[in-house]
Amino acid sequence: MTVLIKGGTVVNAEQSFRADVLCRNGAIAAVGQDLDAPKSATVIDAGGQYVMPGGIDPHTHMQLPFMGTVTSEDFYTGTAAGLAGGTTMIIDFAIPNPQQNVMETYMQWRDWAEKSVADYSFHVAITWWDDTVYDDMGKLVRDHGVNSFKHFMAYKGAIMADDEVLVNSFSRALELGAIPTVHAENGELVFRLQKELFEKGITGPEAHPLSRPPEVEGEAANRAIRIAEVLHVPLYIVHNSCRQSLEAITRARNEGQRVFGEVLAGHLLIDDSVYRDPDFEVAAAHVMSPPFRSKDNQEALWRGLQSGNLQTTATDHCCFCADQKAAGKDDFRLIPNGTAGIENRMEVLWHHGVGTGRLTMNEFVKVTSTNAAQIFNIYPKKGSVSVGADADIVVWDPAASKTISAKTHHQKIDYNIFEGMTVTGCASHTISHGRVVYADGELDVERGAGRYVDRPPFAPYYDALRIQAKQAEPVPVRR
Repeated sequence: MTVLIKGGTVVNAEQSFRADVLCRNGAIAAVGQDLDAPKSATVIDAGGQYVMPGGIDPHTHMQLPFMGTVTSEDFYTGTAAGLAGGTTMIIDFAIPNPQQNVMETYMQWRDWAEKSVADYSFHVAITWWDDTVYDDMGKLVRDHGVNSFKHFMAYKGAIMADDEVLVNSFSRALELGAIPTVHAENGELVFRLQKELFEKGITGPEAHPLSRPPEVEGEAANRAIRIAEVLHVPLYIVHNSCRQSLEAITRARNEGQRVFGEVLAGHLLIDDSVYRDPDFEVAAAHVMSPPFRSKDNQEALWRGLQSGNLQTTATDHCCFCADQKAAGKDDFRLIPNGTAGIENRMEVLWHHGVGTGRLTMNEFVKVTSTNAAQIFNIYPKKGSVSVGADADIVVWDPAASKTISAKTHHQKIDYNIFEGMTVTGCASHTISHGRVVYADGELDVERGAGRYVDRPPFAPYYDALRIQAKQAEPVPVRR
């Protein structure tokens, strides 16, 4: 299939310029003025619009078994909703239960993801440690294109990784040229605070943020950073929600440490008053971890994004409907943690970022696409409108306006955390693999059209880090 996008302004992370874009056989064949295409080509008039790399959401949970249920969104519906909002790739998570074989878990997620309509890749979680985990990490990097491993510092009694697991896994990641990522919350403190609140009779959703104050996130972020510092390994911290974790990242980066930070669109825009809504369904719909924070934390996160101390935006797209959230009606600890957002991430970030002057258009592309592609080593194949890159493109209409609602979204969930928000700036067309999959409000997707994206290890940079590590006091990997 050949697609010609005519008359638009190409917006990449580093520059913007007027140009046509020709897509052929799934890749970008040419970028320039007055391009020609065969009569059979699909032509998109992008006059007055911006032509940008498709969004990359580096943090989603499709079809996730969690807290006694399974998310309502699978890889087919979830990636389709992403395309409707301009997101053309996700990086999801394969998460073993404690003692579950890591490779077996990864292959199960690969099987579930075969129905995807857009490209995908996986972070693999390390939830326990023994010789098989050590070996499987090597197989995943060498044979399966995995270059990132996730560690949950929360969820005691389930998938929480203690410091021993962190040290061993981080060390193995350095050996392999992979990057560790962490969910930074002190699981021991959360467990204690949850118990205390429940015993005091505070059992509703209002207890959720009280049990996970910013300090437990800041402590865990700093601990993970200092472990990574000792081991000389880079680190990526997911869904930073508060000033404390941002300060830990900023301090480490100012000291020369290679630490990356992610922020969710929801944490930038929604405050903790939602948990005090008298309607249980509304309050429970917003239960996620880390929770939504006070408005002063939102301002700090925006400053982190503007300054470059936070590099990526994501959604932690993890959908549970009202009937699933009802499991915690009498005990907030049993409310499945998760909200949606993959369809609206780019819209709300454009409206509240570019539309307010907080972000330039080029910075918007950085934080929604290019930075993720670079951090996870798939640039410029992804994250760039350039010759040879994948033809994953969003044509963005800065004048288009819509009001976000669960009644009209494509996400498979009965609530939208941005419900009623009117945004200006939306995708008019989304191109995936050089095929128009979304145009003027209509999806045209093919089940299974999404491809698995290999992400190679970071060999050249890590060679230098390994030298540094050898010169320092050794921290052996426990096998």
